[in-house]
Amino acid sequence: MSTPNTPHRISRLTATCIVIANMIGTGIFTSLGFQVGDLPTGFSIVLLWTVGGICAMCGALSYAELAAALPRSGGEYHFLREIYHPSIGFLAGWISATVGFSAPVAIAAMPFGTYLAEIFPAINPLLAALVSVSVVTFVLLCDLQLGSAFQIGSTILKVALIAVLIAAGFFAAGTQPISFLPVKGDGALIASAPFAISLYWVMYAYSGWNASTYITGEIRDPRRNVPLSLIFGTIIVIILYVCVNAVFLRTTPAAEMIGKQQVALIASTHIFGSTGGKIMAAFICLGLISTVSAMMWIGPRVTAVMGEDLGVLKRLSRRSGRGIPANAILTQFVIVNVMLLTATFQAVVNYVQFSLALCSALTVFGVFILRWRRPELERPYRAWGYPITPLIFLAISGWMLWHLLVEESTRTPSLLGLGTAALGLIIYFISPKTPTSTV
Repeated sequence: MSTPNTPHRISRLTATCIVIANMIGTGIFTSLGFQVGDLPTGFSIVLLWTVGGICAMCGALSYAELAAALPRSGGEYHFLREIYHPSIGFLAGWISATVGFSAPVAIAAMPFGTYLAEIFPAINPLLAALVSVSVVTFVLLCDLQLGSAFQIGSTILKVALIAVLIAAGFFAAGTQPISFLPVKGDGALIASAPFAISLYWVMYAYSGWNASTYITGEIRDPRRNVPLSLIFGTIIVIILYVCVNAVFLRTTPAAEMIGKQQVALIASTHIFGSTGGKIMAAFICLGLISTVSAMMWIGPRVTAVMGEDLGVLKRLSRRSGRGIPANAILTQFVIVNVMLLTATFQAVVNYVQFSLALCSALTVFGVFILRWRRPELERPYRAWGYPITPLIFLAISGWMLWHLLVEESTRTPSLLGLGTAALGLIIYFISPKTPTSTV
């Protein structure tokens, strides 16, 4: 098992905060605006976020078993190379290294600039996004403990922000005429293509439930703390997500949110007034910085592990005396800046989601494969509810992936994502390999 040469190890609290920070980011503050137009009832929206939460929890339970049985950093890269073949692992790692983490960083930095410009209109949103990524990169290059302290503090503040928003929303005087009980027509909505397409926005908002598996080698007692961080982090986020979306719907006219990226600011203005809305926008900006930090922390660790196994990426595996993969961090920094300068928010989300969902589905299916092929392997944690929980995840993911391919609006970016994956396979087969330890 590969373990970074670092004098510090990440605690369970930091690992749980990383999971929460990866999940609570752009999606919860932006995605409702892309759902309310096609799903006009309170019940269908709340059910949408509940289904997404169930799917995320089933995935987290499955990943927890793999993380305990195969405790090495790298996430899907490590799991899939051990379960299937090194080429499949590299495919997942390539997606993570090129777009899997860089795209979410860009997607979080974009609304950061948008929200900041709402507070200070003179600020250029793109410039603010570029500066935010630069500052976070500098902090992560300096010291692991500094990055850890920032992650814990900003994540706690982010959770407190959402808790305040929920509490204020439920006690707000002016509310919308919306019911969260099922009404006639909800059945057809739930079975419709728009529900499936909206689910992919929701699953993007929940993405990050597997975050601590990418840095297993840097976590204290990983066989115990990685599963616990996945489970606790996912439970907390499910509760917050369902409640905050109910608050948005209860306090804000749907017509004002349709197609809008800054739905949290719109809702905050209805709850707290114009000045209060800007104050909340400032806290949302800090929450988005926390997401940028978490993704910038984890992504380079995957690239560094890949560099240990593939000669062509060896330079990316080099770590500083403090155990920080500086070359990998700077590489991701460059990719993020290219995305910020060349792509739009929705285009980046559409591009990345299909490939990420496919890798997650392959990994969860790997729980079955690993139990069959290596029954003797030590499993300190076994997925609760097996085989039902992984089957639920696979069923929901399969339904969503099918609609992403057949719907005209998402087909092209999904195929482009697959093209990126195919390029990764080409690079793998033409690259020299270096021996690595396996679990």
